[in-house]
Amino acid sequence: MTNQEYYNKYLDYLKYERKFSENTLLSYEDNLKRFEIFLNGKNIKELTNKDIEAYLVFNDQMAEKSRAHYLTVIKMFFQFLVNEDLLNINPCENIASPKITKKLPTFLTEEEINKLLDLKLENDFDYRNKAMLELLYATGLRVSELIDLKFNNVDLENNFLRVMGKGSKERISPFNEVAKKYLCLYLNEHRNLMLKNKDSEYLFINNHGDKITRQGFFKNLKKLAKEQGITKEISPHTLRHSYATHLLHHGADLRIIQELLGHSDISTTEIYTHLLNDQIKNEYHKHPRATKKREY
Repeated sequence: MTNQEYYNKYLDYLKYERKFSENTLLSYEDNLKRFEIFLNGKNIKELTNKDIEAYLVFNDQMAEKSRAHYLTVIKMFFQFLVNEDLLNINPCENIASPKITKKLPTFLTEEEINKLLDLKLENDFDYRNKAMLELLYATGLRVSELIDLKFNNVDLENNFLRVMGKGSKERISPFNEVAKKYLCLYLNEHRNLMLKNKDSEYLFINNHGDKITRQGFFKNLKKLAKEQGITKEISPHTLRHSYATHLLHHGADLRIIQELLGHSDISTTEIYTHLLNDQIKNEYHKHPRATKKREY
């Protein structure tokens, strides 16, 4: 078999048996293409531990997280080939993943969130942006989940969304009355004017009447944040982090937050306890005696 045939078998397995999303499949395919460039014509059956170690060096200029992800994809690929009896020896055995320095995610304070959401509503796009931001903060959706929302995902009567998350796992995401108000305003009074005689099943559309892209929303968010005086470097994921941190701050159970975010592992959600602990420490240092020198 050629290398490409091995890759195709693996990608078919991820698509049809593991039910990976289209975005995840594209990411894995890109990783495998990079691996094939590194191999430079060498057959997969000839590879040893040394080749995989050389591949890590090949990716040495990448961020730790990216290098770890590339290695994970390759490890899964070779384990699949061994499980399918397509290879006898796994060249990734005993290859340690790069250690990743944990970096706490950026989040906005409640005051900063209020500033960001206090938009001037003067045109159709303002109402769309307001609806997207309110819904994002009310639900903690990933931006990919937000832009993929269709009419049949929304229950306005009961205030919840039916969301297809990572690994094609469906979850229910409730939203509040404020998000509902601006979503209804956008849908009832502004969206049709943006369609430009087109039809679309997606809720949020761009100036061409097509589904808004991740890049389009990110660009709008950065522009709005600057206009609203937010000085932090933010991304759509910042609102997700803010949503989870504020829920925890107001007493929500960590397991509930895990369900709302669609995390498969509670350890992923626990990052927000670290954020909250850091915030508590910072607030404590404002105590008038917190930095006072002890007298003996």
